[in-house]
Formats: sequence, structure tokens, C-alpha cells
Amino acid sequence: MAGHATAQTRPAVGEAVVSAHGVSVVRGGRALLDAVSLDLHAGEVLALLGPNGAGKSTLLGLLSGDVPPDSGRIDFHGRPIQDWSLIELARHRSVLLQDNQIMFPFTVHQVVEMGRAPWRRTPLEDDDNAAISEAISAADIAHLGNRRVPSLSGGERARVAFARVMAGRTGVLMLDEPTAALDLGHQEAVLGLARQRAQAGDAVLIVLHDLNLAAAYADRIALLREGRIVACDTPERVLTAGIVSEVYQTPVEVIPHPSSGHGIVLPLRDPR
Repeated sequence: MAGHATAQTRPAVGEAVVSAHGVSVVRGGRALLDAVSLDLHAGEVLALLGPNGAGKSTLLGLLSGDVPPDSGRIDFHGRPIQDWSLIELARHRSVLLQDNQIMFPFTVHQVVEMGRAPWRRTPLEDDDNAAISEAISAADIAHLGNRRVPSLSGGERARVAFARVMAGRTGVLMLDEPTAALDLGHQEAVLGLARQRAQAGDAVLIVLHDLNLAAAYADRIALLREGRIVACDTPERVLTAGIVSEVYQTPVEVIPHPSSGHGIVLPLRDPR
């Protein structure tokens, strides 16, 4: 990890990298988040789950520093996040938003190269070529060559955007539904890469809708409903039939995977 940007200041595994302390966000008289407290630790994959409108993306925006809370505070590496400049944040965390569409005719390589922008005119600019090549390989987009991004499929564009985030080598990855446009194989590949980054000491925050992907890849799950965290613990303790049925207002059963033992959440359906 010597070439990674934050290697010299990498927090110890288990140390809180980002912390929310009683944060709330109100829009149009409605609380999108209501007194939420949460820590993201180095060396873990933390998944944010919940029904539509639960506040997942809003919470990611707060933790990344892109959205200010109406009350409460966010600490990033032990400092109030508002004390960080935009360039400092860009060098310490990478963010992949849901709306990551780039419709200008940039090439695949140019888009991935954007992930290195925070390191311009610094000594770590020397790592650009290696970081870009590594990210392109990891995201399985080398075969796209210098194609223009508007010509790509939705899944291909999603993988290019993921490669851009990986190229930043920041030590903190914040990903908002990174698997939404991907086929089965690339969903597994992207979350496998996220898992690898956590094992290398990075802090990884992922918003997901697929409960079973979260069960397979997350160390902890924060389950939200109506702007509050209902449960935050290991997948086994959060994704129980009772909790999931209550939060999603849909009856489910949870069965163990035959080989991994991870819980599989299945809706209870009437037989045909």
C-alpha cells in the first residue's frame, strides 16, 4: 500500500474514520434524517439499507461532506468535516453518486483519469499511470479502450465511474448504489473489490437495495426507516425475518445459504 495516498496516515483497523453525531436534515418540513448517529470504521464494509425514502443517500451525502446537517455534526478523521477544504476531502475520500452519468464525449481513459485530479501538482501525481491502469483492470473495462462514454451501455458507464473512484486511492470509499446498473457477474466483482479494499484497511460505505448482496459482503449493516436507524449490527443480527418484515412492510423468511451460511432474504409468496 506504499503508493496509496493515505498510507502514511492510514488509521488503524477498527478506528472511526467518519462519525455522525445526532445529525438531522429537514426539507420542506419533513425530516429526511432524524438525530442519526453512526460511525464508519477503517477496515470495514458498512452497508446502508432501507426502503425508498429512508434517508440512505442523504446520510451518505452527510458523511461525505457534500450535504451539511441542519443539526448535529460530522467528524472526519477526528476533525469537524466543515473544517476540511474541498481539495482535502477529495484527497481523503472518494464518492460515487447514483447520478454519475457523464454525457460529454470523454473517453473511458479520460474519465478514469479524473479520479486523479486531486493529486495534481503533488508528489503523488507520479502514481497517476499506475493508479489509472490498476483501476481500469479492476473494473474490467480495459476492453473498452478509448471509446467515448456516451456510446457505452448503462452497466459499462457504471463500471467506468467505479474505476474513477478507485483511481483516487483515498482510503475511504463512499458508493451510492454502485451495483444498480450492473449484471450479476459485475455486481459480484464490484462488491468483491469493495471487500478487498476493506481488507486492505480502507473504510467502505455502500448504499444498497439488495439485501442479499449486503448480507454477503458487508461487515455491518445500518438499516434505516423514515430517517432513523432501526438497527446497526452484523448482517446476521440485522437481517432477521422479524426486522426485515417490519421495516419493509413485507413478510419475508431468512434461510442460510447452503455453502457460505450467509442469510438469504426471500419474500413469502402465495404458491401458484
